[in-house]
Amino acid sequence: MSFEYLDNYRNPAQVAELGRKINDLAGGLDRRIRLMEVCGGHTMAIHRFGLPSLLPANIELISGPGCPVCVTPPQYIDAAIEWGRESGGILTSFGDLYRVPGSEMSLEDAAALGLDVRIVYSPLDALRIAEQEAGEEVLFLGVGFETTAPTVAATLEIASQKPGALFRVMSAHKTMPRALRALVGVEEVSIDGFILPGHVSTIIGTGPYDFLADEFDVACCVTGFEPVDILNGILSLTEQCCKTSFFVDNQYGRAVRETGNEKAKKLMMRVFETCAGNWRGIGCIEGSGLEIRDSWADYRVPGPDPHDQTAGDPKCRCGEVLRGVLKPPECPLFAKGCHPEKPVGPCMVSSEGACAAYYKYQKLSD
Repeated sequence: MSFEYLDNYRNPAQVAELGRKINDLAGGLDRRIRLMEVCGGHTMAIHRFGLPSLLPANIELISGPGCPVCVTPPQYIDAAIEWGRESGGILTSFGDLYRVPGSEMSLEDAAALGLDVRIVYSPLDALRIAEQEAGEEVLFLGVGFETTAPTVAATLEIASQKPGALFRVMSAHKTMPRALRALVGVEEVSIDGFILPGHVSTIIGTGPYDFLADEFDVACCVTGFEPVDILNGILSLTEQCCKTSFFVDNQYGRAVRETGNEKAKKLMMRVFETCAGNWRGIGCIEGSGLEIRDSWADYRVPGPDPHDQTAGDPKCRCGEVLRGVLKPPECPLFAKGCHPEKPVGPCMVSSEGACAAYYKYQKLSD
């Protein structure tokens, strides 16, 4: 049996050595370095492996809008439920979205009231339901970043060969670079470096992030999801901040290329085109959304107006968590009125949500 993976990416000696190097470098700085991870997978891994405990006091990790379910606004949930009520069709969704609150209720609440809502593991599962339930409209709730959009595009191409299946998609897909540009322009958050998303970068590559270093002097590094990956990324970002020499480093070379996955990008853009995207906590960002093209209009169910900034529960502070303004424990509802069994906001619901990560692993640490 080979332990090569554990030896390379979870080796305790390598982890300890990287921690020492980061501490030695940061010790020469007389200022705080704020690094934002913009991938929910990174957020979970950082807390699962206890990486903040290895870092010096002047390196602060903050979570950003890296969870696609978390940045989906409540209006989208409302629109999906309204479609289900009016059409009498079947709603299909990934499990993470099932308990996210809309303005009045979640998909789970709507299902309890009789709406046909089914959890699927892929858009292909939803297409199979449409084939099995002849004559029934099936709507797949398309939530995700560049990682999942190509799979939805591929499913629509398959659906086009199955005229009997009444398969539809309501797209809330978003793209990451425009959101990062919006974040570096937010005065309430000072970001020195980005731990860039590994999964998204397998599709789009590293080139789309160049503007962060070139225009904004922000350190950037793409990393994987193991402790050695993430610490190598933090070491790179710390070195860039020390030298005030900024670029997009790639510490995830086993999966990410500069140009990304050309086939996946072409497939995605055959079906989707860019549009305005509504990000919970940030607002409407032009060009950051993906909507289904007119040539695929038979498979499209329009979502809510992305410029509609109707707020959800006023007590929920998820928007500030997603912008990096607040850390989850700073929310007055954290682990009190809001917990995984009874979430008030999506950051406590999703398996990639910052509040869920803090709740689970901080409690284990305590």
